[in-house]
Amino acid sequence: MIQPLFSIITVARNAREALETTLKSVHEQTYTNFEYIIVDGDSQDGTKEFLHRNRTWINQWISEPDNGIYDAMNKGLHLATGEYVLFLNAGDTLYSDETLEQIYRSIGYSRPDIIYGETALVDSNRNFIGMRRLKAPEQLSWKKFRMGMLVCHQAFIAKRSIAPDYDLQYRFSADFDWCIRCMQKAKTFCNSRLILVNYLNEGMTTQNRKASLKERFAIMGNYYGKFSTVTLHIWFAFRFIFARIFGKNA
Repeated sequence: MIQPLFSIITVARNAREALETTLKSVHEQTYTNFEYIIVDGDSQDGTKEFLHRNRTWINQWISEPDNGIYDAMNKGLHLATGEYVLFLNAGDTLYSDETLEQIYRSIGYSRPDIIYGETALVDSNRNFIGMRRLKAPEQLSWKKFRMGMLVCHQAFIAKRSIAPDYDLQYRFSADFDWCIRCMQKAKTFCNSRLILVNYLNEGMTTQNRKASLKERFAIMGNYYGKFSTVTLHIWFAFRFIFARIFGKNA
């Protein structure tokens, strides 16, 4: 069985220590048919020197100014040569040393357009916080994202052939839009039923939550209609209030 080549892409800026954690996670994978690409936004914290010292562990890396995280991700996409693309931000890690191997086993002889799974949340000390609140659906489609980003970007692996550039009009939630557009092109999906990543719960979207939610609302209105989006958000608000009054399990 021919092993697929995974392109793992990390974008970073002034995050040398976090990047070291991510690089170690990738390097220790038991599955070896992958390429690792790092796009650095002209860091001034020793990142470039770190990348140079560890260049034997990295297939391609560049360090230059960019127009934000999604511009850097587009650069990574353009450098990728693998069958599948997987994004890990600095500080994120693959869940275990065998994660890529387990993904390969989960797809078997098939070559699904999209592979997805679950996400564990960790803090900056790598302590487990909990599982991501939104659980990946048994069957995924672009229409299901009307309920929110049901699969974390880092646990969403797409064939490079269907992966578009990120839309740079969105500063904080272009990954939400990108996943929808990937799913619109996809014909086959594979729920790996695996925890794929440890997500560092201190990313840009978390730090800019209000702006991110505003962008997601606009994206949902674009794909699912404004009336449907407004109606759903009214229901989300009532559900939140009900849960706060009567408890999480109400």
